[in-house]
Amino acid sequence: MSNITAKTSSNAFYQARCAAAAHNEQLRSREGAADIMSIDRGRLYRIESGIVNPYPEEIHLMADLYNAPELRNSYCTEICPLGCDMAKVDVAELDRIAVRALSSFRKIGEVGNILLDITADGVISEDEREDLEMVLKNLEELEQVSQSLKLWVKKNM
Repeated sequence: MSNITAKTSSNAFYQARCAAAAHNEQLRSREGAADIMSIDRGRLYRIESGIVNPYPEEIHLMADLYNAPELRNSYCTEICPLGCDMAKVDVAELDRIAVRALSSFRKIGEVGNILLDITADGVISEDEREDLEMVLKNLEELEQVSQSLKLWVKKNM
């Protein structure tokens, strides 16, 4: 693939296209990928170079064409200002996700009891705030694990 720079080679959209090129010869070139997606070759270059941000429609096209559902999460958590609070999902192997999930499940029982204790009186006191933050942290971890598993299933099934 031509025009490879350090900036381009570290770009998630470029990396996804390169990985997909192993299964689809047309994706070896920007021209081929742009033709399939019906977007301008120059626009794809600017996206892969980080000069412009892709439109949501382009994200969907690339994610589907490249079999890279992680591009959606990457876009939402890194580019779209509305997604800044979303859990960042890392692409991982199923065994790593399963270990993280089991660890999260083990913790969640204890977290449920703490949440019951905090909310039993209907008031969150100052000394309960730290425990509530810990509950939220564990729920966010569980959310990230479930999103990772969802992403793995979409990518591999």
